[in-house]
Amino acid sequence: MGGARPADGARADGSGHRPTGTARGRWLTLGKDGRLTLYAPTDGGLLRWTERRPGGPQWTGPDFFPLAGLADLVVAQGADSYVHFFGRRPRPDAKGPGMDVVHALQYQTGRPVTEWRSLGNPYRNPEEGRQIGLPTAAVDSEGTVFVFLRNAGHGLQMRREQKDGKWGPWEDLKSAWLADGPIPAATSDGFVEVSVPSDRGLVQWRQEKPDGTFRSGQPMQLHALAGSGTAVETSPGRITYYWTDPNTAGVVAYRTGGWPVPVGGAPGDGALAALRAPLDGYDCTVLAQRGAGGTLLIGVCGTEAEHNGLWWSDTGVECTGDPALAQDGYGRVVVAVRGRDGGLLVARQDQGPGLTLAPDWTRL
Repeated sequence: MGGARPADGARADGSGHRPTGTARGRWLTLGKDGRLTLYAPTDGGLLRWTERRPGGPQWTGPDFFPLAGLADLVVAQGADSYVHFFGRRPRPDAKGPGMDVVHALQYQTGRPVTEWRSLGNPYRNPEEGRQIGLPTAAVDSEGTVFVFLRNAGHGLQMRREQKDGKWGPWEDLKSAWLADGPIPAATSDGFVEVSVPSDRGLVQWRQEKPDGTFRSGQPMQLHALAGSGTAVETSPGRITYYWTDPNTAGVVAYRTGGWPVPVGGAPGDGALAALRAPLDGYDCTVLAQRGAGGTLLIGVCGTEAEHNGLWWSDTGVECTGDPALAQDGYGRVVVAVRGRDGGLLVARQDQGPGLTLAPDWTRL
C-alpha cells in the first residue's frame, strides 16, 4: 500500500492483508440495516468484510483499520448494534504499564471504525502490567460497556464506560486462582454477569441491580476448560453457559441454580459459539465448535431443553480458531470459520427442515 499510512482508526484498502487468526467473541455481527459484517485480526490492525445487501451473498472488503501491535482481538455487540473492539497492545516505554488494553467502536454497518483508545491497565508497575490476561467484554441493555480481564494476581479486574462516555477506574473484583478467559454475558433486563474458571471451580459475579456493583459467590464444583466458554440469553434474564468439561472432554450446558447437563460433542481447543434462533417454528439453540479432528461441528437443541438431547453434525470443513454464528437479515443461520489455508469461509442456512448449511461456502 503506497503513500502515507492512514491514521489509527482510518479505513484503507485491506487487499494486501490476510487474516492472522480469528477474533474472539462475536466476530460475525448483524447491523440494524440487516447486513452482516465479519471481522478478523491481521498484522498491524483489523480487517472487515461487509455484505453488499441484506441476505448476501456478495461481500465488500476487506477494509483495513491499522493499529500497530494489536493483539488478542475480541469483538462485542450491544442491543444498539454498536460493535466494540478490544485488544492488547504492548507499550515500548519502560516507564509505562508494559501492556495496554485498547478499544475502538463501529457505530453503523460499513461506517469507519473510531480511533483506537488506550484504556491502560490496572497497574503502574510494568512487570505486573505485562501479566494481565486477555480482555473480554459485554454491553448491557443501555449500551454501557464492561471489560473484564484476569489480573497479575489471578483475580478479576473490571472497567466500565460511564454514561457520559468516559471510562471509570479499574475495579478489583477480588478472587484468586482464576484461569484466563472470563465469560461475560448481558441480559435483556439490564444485568451483566461474568463467570470465570478457576483451580477451585467456577466463580460467578452478578450485579445487584442494573449498572450496579458486582458480587461473587463461592467457587462452585464446576470445571471448565479455560478459553472454551460462551454464553447466550435463553429466556428473559436467564443466561445459559456452554463450555468444554476438562474431565470428560465433552460440552456441558449450565444455568445458574441448576446442574450442568452433558450435551456431547467432541471439541478441540478454543471456544464454542452459541446462537438462539427459530428452526421449523421451534425456539432452538445452535452451537458451533472446532472439533478434535479439526473440522467444524454444528449442534442443535431446543432452547433450555438440552436434557432432551443435542444433535451434532460434522460439516467436514477443516478450520482453525474459533467459529462464529449469527442470523442474517432474513433470519437464516450463518456460520463463519477460518480455513486451514488462512482464508475466511462463510456458509448460510439452506432451505429445508432443520438446520442444513448450503453446500457452497463463500470464500472471502
